[in-house]
Amino acid sequence: MTGWIGDIEDATTSNTTFRTVLFTGDHLQLTVMSIPAGSEIGLEAHGHLDQFIRVEEGEGRLDMGPAEDQIDEHHALSDDWAAIIPAGTWHNVVNTGAGDLKLYSIYTPPEHPDGTVHQTKAEADAAEHDHDH
Repeated sequence: MTGWIGDIEDATTSNTTFRTVLFTGDHLQLTVMSIPAGSEIGLEAHGHLDQFIRVEEGEGRLDMGPAEDQIDEHHALSDDWAAIIPAGTWHNVVNTGAGDLKLYSIYTPPEHPDGTVHQTKAEADAAEHDHDH
């Protein structure tokens, strides 16, 4: 397929993995995520890319700030909410609901290797640790 065409809401809400890359282009990447109740993505910053997220199902919180030790914005997220996280912004998405938090994310440029599937956060953390070392 030349690009990606599909029902993004269905692709997001039916996803059962922590992270799955649906499409990787030269300048952007589309991923879907399912974050279990009580879990989070983890505090991070992407110095080289902007990120768009949209929640399709569940409740969460987006924490952001200019430095790892200065997270001074906290925003509630729920169905149909979206956020843009500029490059260099420290951020975390926390599932504050009782069920899975289902979202999709667009990275510009791509962040993860094409075809990435992380079944769990622990698997994602291990892959990122290996990538960084």
